[in-house]
Amino acid sequence: MRKAVYPGTFDPVTYGHLDVIKRGSKIFDELIVAVGHNPLKDPLFTINERMDMLSKNTRKISNIKVDCFEGMLIDYTKEMQTNVILRGIRTVSDFEYEFQRALTNRVLKTDIETVFIMTSQEYSFLNSNLIKEAVSLGGDISMFVPPDVEKLLQQKFAN
Repeated sequence: MRKAVYPGTFDPVTYGHLDVIKRGSKIFDELIVAVGHNPLKDPLFTINERMDMLSKNTRKISNIKVDCFEGMLIDYTKEMQTNVILRGIRTVSDFEYEFQRALTNRVLKTDIETVFIMTSQEYSFLNSNLIKEAVSLGGDISMFVPPDVEKLLQQKFAN
């Protein structure tokens, strides 16, 4: 069975994330979408809210499991009984950053493999921080996130 973990903050989930998930689900028998707790980030949404957004927007994909983790990703992959990490790449700067992470993971756990998927062109500029900034200023983000996510973002910034 080919199994991979697609980790991320997903704060919030975007059409770019969903593009990578849909495409990754065609490559792997099981794809675990893992919401990570990163102590260096201050997310807008709780882990449960992010997991709920992902679950709602991936429910039609049968081989997706939404989960969360704390600590090192390589430890989580071992716990999930896989050695494959899926990462989405938007830009050259993403590749450089992800390449460094992939090499570091391989030093820490020699059998770990990272598979990169290029995000579809129409999502290559999407960034969760830009989306949050746009909605906070009253911008229309409907082309960037699913309707339920847009509503949740608007509610967060209305308070």
